[in-house]
Amino acid sequence: MSRKKWTSEKIFTRLLNNKTQKTFWDNVRELRNRPNKEVYNRAFKLANSESEKEKIIGIYVLAQLGFDPRFHQNKTVDLYFRLLENEKSPKVISAILSSISHNNENLNENQISKLIEYKTHNFADVRFELTLAISCLENENAIKTLIELSNDKDSDIRNWATFGIGRQLEIDTEDIRNALWNRINDSDFETKSEAIAGLADRMDKRVKDVIISELKNGDYGTLLFESILKLNDKDFLPYLNENLKIAKKDNDDIKNGWVLALEETINELEK
Repeated sequence: MSRKKWTSEKIFTRLLNNKTQKTFWDNVRELRNRPNKEVYNRAFKLANSESEKEKIIGIYVLAQLGFDPRFHQNKTVDLYFRLLENEKSPKVISAILSSISHNNENLNENQISKLIEYKTHNFADVRFELTLAISCLENENAIKTLIELSNDKDSDIRNWATFGIGRQLEIDTEDIRNALWNRINDSDFETKSEAIAGLADRMDKRVKDVIISELKNGDYGTLLFESILKLNDKDFLPYLNENLKIAKKDNDDIKNGWVLALEETINELEK
């Protein structure tokens, strides 16, 4: 029988009794598609449980229960911050922060301050979920924290924090530009690409030489092409054409797979 035809209680039972994570998110997603009092009350009760497993299930179901608006969103957000007051488990804290990231539109200053307390947490998963929780917030303290997280030792955190300040915010400040420049030579390719894209979005002409250097080295990707088109500078054309020649001749499937993207970027830039 299709999961969609199961009762909500049956799905909760499966979540509570499953020994593996194999169908965890399938079951959570199905419950999230049922924004009603039955599901809400059951998940709310679980979120208040003393059991780590039950608590996490309840937290995740409530996170995206319904959409535009969420079902009882304000009550859910209040619950998350109440739970954070005494929670010690990194897994539960991560689940709460992850869930707040889906419900952070109306956070107040006190709530944001509470979240920021986790910026130096020992567990990388907690810091990563914090990065998501405070992204898109046009709040001075949240932005300052994202800038700090863009220097984190964990590459995933640096990547998402750089994305957060670079492309998820339209705000343009000297501090943000400096933070992006600090990641321009990051050892992680995605983080470096996010930094380039963030600077290109702000029309920082200094990034032009960085992009040319990347093209000379044959280090390119979707974000680099988007940055090139954002700057709309025809000086990039010789380097793009040279990379296109190389890609067409290359037997490597990955390099050869960039032919279409290179051609499209060249065509757009020549218009």
